[in-house]
Amino acid sequence: MPNLSNTYLYGIVDFGYVQQADMKRVAGELLAGGADILQLRAKGIPLDKVADAARKIIPLCKAAGVPFILNDHPDLAVELGADGVHIGQDDGSIYDVRSRIPDGMIIGRSTHSLAQAKQALTDGADYIGFGPLFPTPTKAGRPAIGLGDIAEMEREVGSKIPAFCIGGIKPDNLGEVLAAGARRGVVVSHLLLAGDIVAETRTLRMAMIR
Repeated sequence: MPNLSNTYLYGIVDFGYVQQADMKRVAGELLAGGADILQLRAKGIPLDKVADAARKIIPLCKAAGVPFILNDHPDLAVELGADGVHIGQDDGSIYDVRSRIPDGMIIGRSTHSLAQAKQALTDGADYIGFGPLFPTPTKAGRPAIGLGDIAEMEREVGSKIPAFCIGGIKPDNLGEVLAAGARRGVVVSHLLLAGDIVAETRTLRMAMIR
């Protein structure tokens, strides 16, 4: 299993923001900027298009030494040789997914409360996403959970497995997220809509390494 201990910035290439033809370029720019993990997220996209995008991104991740994570679709993740799969709260149990993937493959879990974060740790997740901290168009309709539980989550969960805070994180609020106790983060829309993805990725990652 790839070592996740020295990971800080989690990048996501999301079909909601990136056209199919731009997937490889955007992934390359996130990696060039220093993203420590890269996920392909493709909600509601036909599997053949997901697979096509993944096959273009995976070699870039391997060359950079960065784990490639597929959102949802454990069986496709195995077929493609992904380093891991990320599942939401409604995507079945971690135990079930673990039974369908090879030993050493990463499982990440989305969590939206302190209780869910603790449960994911108990269930054997290799890392969690924790949020959304702020309202975000990436998760339209999901209420923000705020910053109040970050410190306890880091003590109870983040001290044992990597915990990536997510949801509306941008340069103008990253400082308060870190001040609340976060040690790692996921940034989606800000990076994918940036004029210079490489520079923005580099700046955010440097801010997280304190």
